[in-house]
Amino acid sequence: MDGSARTVLCVDDDPDVLDLHRMVLESTGYSVLTASSARASLELFASSPADAVLLDYAMPEMNGGQVAAVMKDMKPEIPVLMLSALPSLPQDARSVDVFVTKGGSPEIWLDVLAALLDSRRFRCTASLVLDRNVCSYAR
Repeated sequence: MDGSARTVLCVDDDPDVLDLHRMVLESTGYSVLTASSARASLELFASSPADAVLLDYAMPEMNGGQVAAVMKDMKPEIPVLMLSALPSLPQDARSVDVFVTKGGSPEIWLDVLAALLDSRRFRCTASLVLDRNVCSYAR
C-alpha cells in the first residue's frame, strides 16, 4: 500500500530500530515522526498530527502499554500498533489496537498498519487482540 498523506509516529528507544522503521515507512510513502522515549512520544503525540502510532513495548521510563494507554486517553481514534520482541501481548498493553511480534518481514506490519488505516478492511475485535490471536484483514 502507498502510505501517501498518512503520518505515522514511530516510537522505539533503540536508535537503530527507530531508524530502520523510519526508512521502511518512508520508502512506502508514509510521513514519519520519530520519538526515542516515552516522554518524547507523548509530547509529540499531543502536539503533532499523526494518523497512527507504531510503538515498541520495552522502553525505559514507561513501557509501551503505559504509553498506549495515555495516547488512547488523549486521542482514542488514533490506532496504535505495538511491535515488540515479546512473543505475545503483555497484560498491561491492552490499549493497543494490534500487537505484532518483531522478527518477521516488515511487509507483515506494513500490511497490518495499512489495514488499520483503512478500517473498512480491518477486522479485529478486542477479544481477538486480548486472546493474542492474529487479526484478519483483507488485502
